Amino acid sequence: MANFPSSVDDQDIVSNRQSTGGGMDQSSDQSIDQTMVLNMGPQHPSTHGVLRLVLEIDGETVVRMKPEIGYLHTGIEKTCEAKFYHQVVPLTDRIDYLCPLTNNLAYCLAVEKLLGMEIPPKAQWMRVLMNELTRINSHLVWLGTHAMDLGAMTVFLYCFREREDILRFFEMVSGQRMMTSYFRIGGLALEPPLGFFEKVKKFADRFPGNVDEYENLLTGNPIFMMRTKGVAYISAEDAIAMGASGPTLRGSGIDLDLRRDAPYSGYENFKFKVPVRTEGDVFARYLCRVQELRESIDIVQQALAGMPEGPVKADSPKVVLPDREKMKTQMEALIYHFKIITEGFSVPAGEVYQAVESPRGEMGYYVVSDGTGKPYRVHMRGPSFANLQSLARMCEGQLLADVVAAIGSIDVVLGDIDR
Repeated sequence: MANFPSSVDDQDIVSNRQSTGGGMDQSSDQSIDQTMVLNMGPQHPSTHGVLRLVLEIDGETVVRMKPEIGYLHTGIEKTCEAKFYHQVVPLTDRIDYLCPLTNNLAYCLAVEKLLGMEIPPKAQWMRVLMNELTRINSHLVWLGTHAMDLGAMTVFLYCFREREDILRFFEMVSGQRMMTSYFRIGGLALEPPLGFFEKVKKFADRFPGNVDEYENLLTGNPIFMMRTKGVAYISAEDAIAMGASGPTLRGSGIDLDLRRDAPYSGYENFKFKVPVRTEGDVFARYLCRVQELRESIDIVQQALAGMPEGPVKADSPKVVLPDREKMKTQMEALIYHFKIITEGFSVPAGEVYQAVESPRGEMGYYVVSDGTGKPYRVHMRGPSFANLQSLARMCEGQLLADVVAAIGSIDVVLGDIDR
């Protein structure tokens, strides 16, 4: 058996050696089993991320796998300790660049818990609306790239067509297509602009037909089914033991979704189904996410239909930035704005953990306050970090060609892993 490398400095291919004792005499009657250790990655960040997999293979079969991470380390958690609480929000955008608003929400909810702050109903419903659009955006990137990994190019073009509409919605409310920082401690940065709800409604009305297009190309496609059915299996017990969550866990039969089971930001007001499959393979995880696209757009429709009137910021002048119009006429508003920007605001000492359901699973923020204007500690519990642990269990004993399908099925984002 080949020696398995323990560091990232190993050669791309390590020489074969005997798996049995008895020296290197090729005339020996003993059979010789040979394995090869090779690198898969690190890939470019525009693929599934700068992830390196060290694979030990016996012919075309994966004998052992070891993920090597750390190529995208940003130090964001440490950086948070040097920023005022409101300055941390843009950092959370960069944790998972496919669902920045989900990270905004988890962090804001955690700090709001420490402050004991009540959020206006309209801000809560807008947060739900924007989070479900974010979930759709993330799943579209996953579906398009996953299908292209397996040879289906057309689906990629269709998915990015709809994603472009969603990015325009993000730009309407925040001025940014991806790193929006739209959620703020105490509510939202801005009121949604005129025409925003009408444009989202048009998109929501036609989107189920777009999902039908994706499924017509993939779900019954015999080639796609051969590449995904029975591939990269993981049992419910192993998924739980590995700390998996989201579609990776639900694809193995565990019915768990924090939006329903530990509702936050008004999710208790919405009705939706949690897609669950029991097969535990790539195809099951695919079906879970495709059905989540349908459920998310239904939540968007509910949010549009029931959107309450009122402010989008909490009435807390010492924490929430005042409206700019008030700053022009009220000296007190101008002073509060200056003090919040230059000095921050103090948060009562304590600690809190707030988890939300991101497109990849449980995204949790652990925030510790020492009573000053800067957090003592901010730690992110990223779903991709936990889900990646299950990759080796899925791939060992499988064909080398199936490794790409397995990676795509857990939908990792390396920014969520290398913090």
